[in-house]
Amino acid sequence: MHLFSQLNARLSRWTMYLACACLVGLLGVVVYGVVLRYVFNDAPSYVEQVALLLVISVAMFGASAGVRDAGHIGLDSLVKALPARAQFWCKFIVYLLTIAFAIALFAGGAEMALSTRHDTIPTIGLSEAVRYLPVLVAGVLITLFSIEHLAAQFTVHEVVPSWH
Repeated sequence: MHLFSQLNARLSRWTMYLACACLVGLLGVVVYGVVLRYVFNDAPSYVEQVALLLVISVAMFGASAGVRDAGHIGLDSLVKALPARAQFWCKFIVYLLTIAFAIALFAGGAEMALSTRHDTIPTIGLSEAVRYLPVLVAGVLITLFSIEHLAAQFTVHEVVPSWH
């Protein structure tokens, strides 16, 4: 369990670094596009598509790291009012549902990537399947992080957040 937790902590940290880098890249691309459009009246056609790829990456990688560090939305006040046994089962159900969601995310992303792999994003020349790569990675990471939380719950260990 300790090795798995260390691996997940490192994955979560690198995922958040990647999300931050994509966010900085998004800021740069959008500012670049706005300046070229309104100052030089010459809008590059690829800015919108690159920005879209970066938005998807920020959302998926940030959500993955949020699951690892238990930063997702929850009703803590309601759950904390329950007896300890009920709290255990609520958390158990939440992590099972999170795993189910992550698997559905991965399956849907894989299906979309396969169905669009022969299409090209016209302005940047990449396969449309590239759009779904962050979704696939997020599905795997969310599953791993949720399994870690489930295992920690049954072994009465605490998952130490990567960002502390």
